[in-house]
Amino acid sequence: MKRILITGAAGFLGSHLCDRFIKEGFHVIAMDNLITGSLKNIEHLFKLPNFEFYHHDVSKFVHVAGKLDYILHFASPASPIDYLKIPIQTLKVGSLGTHNLLGLAKEKRARILIASTSEVYGDPLVHPQTEEYYGNVNTIGPRGVYDEAKRFQESITMAYHRFHGLETRIVRIFNTYGPRMRLNDGRVIPAFMGQALRGEDLTVFGDGSQTRSFCYVDDQIEGIYRLLMSDYELPVNIGNPNEISIRDFAEEIIKLTGTDQKVIYKELPIDDPMQRQPDISLAKKILDWEPKIGREKGMKVTFDYFKALNKEELLRSEHKDFSGYNMK
Repeated sequence: MKRILITGAAGFLGSHLCDRFIKEGFHVIAMDNLITGSLKNIEHLFKLPNFEFYHHDVSKFVHVAGKLDYILHFASPASPIDYLKIPIQTLKVGSLGTHNLLGLAKEKRARILIASTSEVYGDPLVHPQTEEYYGNVNTIGPRGVYDEAKRFQESITMAYHRFHGLETRIVRIFNTYGPRMRLNDGRVIPAFMGQALRGEDLTVFGDGSQTRSFCYVDDQIEGIYRLLMSDYELPVNIGNPNEISIRDFAEEIIKLTGTDQKVIYKELPIDDPMQRQPDISLAKKILDWEPKIGREKGMKVTFDYFKALNKEELLRSEHKDFSGYNMK
């Protein structure tokens, strides 16, 4: 049985990756410090003999007993609310954490996939964004703690690949959504849906002309899986190229939720990118991958997930209770 370490395993994407690799017959070693992750996302896996959970911060030394075939590094705050609240930890998990995991991959002779992001492109001057574009990033702005952590991640990963011959993969993830997102994480979709469910007006920053491209989580996981199993070592965009303005998207959410809230406008945050659309030509060519799930279908599934949450969960942040779990 192949063994895989997944960091950030209790988070949104990390938990779905755990499900996928369990389904593929792997022994999954999940790791998370639970700063932004929730055990609720993976509690259904604890009863399985081929699943382990380690409550650990990868910014500190990482040890895993036995062989490892693969490592997926998905530990990192991923929303502006999180990385603006814990900027130092965000920089550390992208730098020290990545260094620790690359060292572990080298020791175990494991293939490692690093989760990068479309934020490496910053507020892009090229549209849509291709992997060859170097980006337009404000290194000292408030978002720089996340953007530069991810850019450093890519640099040190390629250094390990070139200098040590390590098998590395880099995925640049564009906006992804689906069940297990946190309503209070500040990203567009959970923010809009949470406001709709609470009967609040939908908040759009700026004039709403900025664009995003949303990829459903099942499509994203499939792309990541194919990239890990491929022979391609340079960064690959995985996202949905179907672009929409935030203003139009807010109207879609109002229609989907059947609510009658208004859209209200607030000042645009510093360095908020005006355009975000992946060029996925490379993923199509080398992975034979493109998204299959349309926004209408994916949004309905996501809204149904949020609607099923109880009222208390809609109004408060998640409570992190570690009791009752067999954590290592």
